[in-house]
Amino acid sequence: MCSLEREIHFIYFFLLGKKIQFVRLFLIFFYFIIDLGDASMKERIIFHIDVNNAFLSWTAVDLLRKGYSIDIRTIPSVIGGDEEKRRGIVTAKSPIAKKKGVVTAEPLFMARRKCPNIQVFRGDYDLYRKESNQLYEYFCQFTDKVERYSIDECFLDMTGTNLLYSDYLELANHMKNEIFQKFGYTVNVGIGNNKLCAKMASDFEKPNKVHTLFQHEVESKMWSLPVTDLFMVGKSSGKQLIEMGIHTIGDLAKVDSYLLVRRFKSQGEMMHQYANGIDFSEVEIRSSKSQSISVTETLEKDTDSIPILKKVLLRQADRVGRQARQKKLYAKTVALIFKTGEFVSYSHQIKLVNATNVTEEIYKNALLILKNGWRGEPLRLIGIRLSDFTSENHKQISFFDKEKDIGTNQIQEVLDQITEKYGDGVIIPASLKEQ
Repeated sequence: MCSLEREIHFIYFFLLGKKIQFVRLFLIFFYFIIDLGDASMKERIIFHIDVNNAFLSWTAVDLLRKGYSIDIRTIPSVIGGDEEKRRGIVTAKSPIAKKKGVVTAEPLFMARRKCPNIQVFRGDYDLYRKESNQLYEYFCQFTDKVERYSIDECFLDMTGTNLLYSDYLELANHMKNEIFQKFGYTVNVGIGNNKLCAKMASDFEKPNKVHTLFQHEVESKMWSLPVTDLFMVGKSSGKQLIEMGIHTIGDLAKVDSYLLVRRFKSQGEMMHQYANGIDFSEVEIRSSKSQSISVTETLEKDTDSIPILKKVLLRQADRVGRQARQKKLYAKTVALIFKTGEFVSYSHQIKLVNATNVTEEIYKNALLILKNGWRGEPLRLIGIRLSDFTSENHKQISFFDKEKDIGTNQIQEVLDQITEKYGDGVIIPASLKEQ
């Protein structure tokens, strides 16, 4: 949607919600006509809003509503599972518990060793979904473009709404304060010219803060941070960057991207762009009608074994890839779905430069997400989801890409035929077995 169209849409959207008088409608429309000259020049404005310590906050608010006398956010407390079975892990912790050394994803018995008087509360995921939906509906008052990035965080595309909101910093503070007044918990709000900068900004000082990270602020606000603080730089890639002498985000931004691509392939190019505050991804509205292909698998027992998870992902990559190939569709997004032994679910995704339905490409991207998006706790379920489909496969050729066999699609078709006849796992490309 172009900026001019969004101006018209937002004015209508705002007036419909506020039910203001005809006179005000006329004045805003008049202002809009005067402002047409530079309507197409509006810069992108993206909000990222993240609930502070969501599971603990939502549980605390629910307990207070039910008459509980103590705010569990103010005492040594955690959200976890069944402590008696010694399988429960910490999924959220209070500030006091954190100061005692309690960390997310560690077993509850270890948390109790660090903090003997800690109180454990069971997670209520029906409650969390209800709170998440309520917050999403609140955000929809301000814009029609809201992306639910996870259960406790959303992106809001505010581009083209400057006729309604003249001061975005003031608006963000209003939203933050109103959320606390209405719902009883705090959020952080990050504002930037793209999703990356907005998300990085929301991770600055917490809790209950508003931060900006516009393009002209990237060097002053982001470059001094440790390179491991950059979004999508996981433990493994962060360690490798430090070994290369790259310690800060600024170091990463200034290094020759050729060196990064040689070491990290396409991830290196992405990290270099992110370090420079570059991100062109759109805020995407996800609805129940959005088409996707996914497969999940409940594991025989909770596991954090990487070899086992890789084996499962390879099998799943082939299944979703085969379904996409049968439908003649190419996915632009690959996501992994995680569920822990405590039934905590989350997901991470990657946007692809080239849409694909090839098993090898899906699997390689799944491994990249596993390395950077998995929190390391034992998993009960894992799955792969393909989305953002196109019926055309236009490949952008990179100078750094290795030449691919032009017969890849034909080979994949033959492999599919063999699999259909003899079952999964009969033939596995050597390149995948080596991953």
